[in-house]
Amino acid sequence: MKEQVKQVLDKIRPSLQADGGDVELVEVENGIVKVKLKGACAGCPMSQMTLKNGIERLIKKEIPEIKSVESAN
Repeated sequence: MKEQVKQVLDKIRPSLQADGGDVELVEVENGIVKVKLKGACAGCPMSQMTLKNGIERLIKKEIPEIKSVESAN
């Protein structure tokens, strides 16, 4: 499942990098994905919205077994 999550993150990554940010996969455990937002995303006030409305939504759409995506900061 970790490889599947990495593949989805690779689809999202160009959009984040275009804004000066990035995302790093920390772990996948019991259907919960933990990621670390980096670069401009790390300090952005909209980072929680990016995490939930962007990253989590796409991962759950592509991998229905995922329950949530959380920040590992």
